[in-house]
Amino acid sequence: MSCRNASHAGSWYTENGNELSRQLDLWLSKADLTHGPARAIIAPHAGYSYCGACGACAAFAYRQVSPVVVKRVFILGASHYARMGECALSSLDKYQTPLYDLTIDKQIYAELEATRQFEWMDVETDEDERSIEMHLPYIAKVMEEYKTGFTIIPILVGSLTPEKEAKYGAILAPYLADPQNLLVISSDFCHWGSRFRYTWRDSSRGPIHQSIEWLDKQAMDIIEKMDPRAFTEYIKKYSNTICGRHPIGVLLQAISKLQSQQNAPRMSMKFLKYAQSSQCVNPQDSSVSYASASLVFE
Repeated sequence: MSCRNASHAGSWYTENGNELSRQLDLWLSKADLTHGPARAIIAPHAGYSYCGACGACAAFAYRQVSPVVVKRVFILGASHYARMGECALSSLDKYQTPLYDLTIDKQIYAELEATRQFEWMDVETDEDERSIEMHLPYIAKVMEEYKTGFTIIPILVGSLTPEKEAKYGAILAPYLADPQNLLVISSDFCHWGSRFRYTWRDSSRGPIHQSIEWLDKQAMDIIEKMDPRAFTEYIKKYSNTICGRHPIGVLLQAISKLQSQQNAPRMSMKFLKYAQSSQCVNPQDSSVSYASASLVFE
């Protein structure tokens, strides 16, 4: 069987399985179960080794997952390198992690392929991308007691128009409605600084890092309201460098699709943690923001 290598292990996070397991256990132990069981989560994908803030922040989302319920994990990651206008599926069978290998759900892949809306990524594209891989150790960790009882559905999300976000949201809505499915939305928030070509600032908000937090909190408030149109307008207005804006857009559209149906379930989205890699004070500084959220069906 073909397996995707854990290509970022040893650089973006430790390749030592025991050390990685201890690290994830520590972060999860410091997060409380306050908004679960999660049907979908939003969590960051920066390197654990660069900044503990990312790994610790992600724990607040993964702590909401109920592993006894989950049978399939959909992972929607943004494409950082490959130019794509659609969504793509992996051509491989398994994804390697330092903990254990995760198996791709070929039945769900066949159902998605049957919609004729998905491309296939080659192995190089798959292994170059980190947005999905950085979630695999966390998924392996929270699901380890049921490691033979679940599958993953990795989906690489391209630069989608709002119309395409709605299209993919409609495709994924029935899967979101199934309590045995978990949707993982991979996204960092504001990338601020000249190296990111983004230096928006509202000086009335105080120091740069407080301006960044205010900007991110505007997006988080809209996401909590589960309003895809308002989120699109927000991105247009501020051009905030939220790298997972399209995966988030797809999730919001899937929620909107379910809410439009008769007997629509009650849903609640809540952000549980926010952090920045560093606090920008001077214009030459830079930082990346992290935020974790959980969606529950009430």
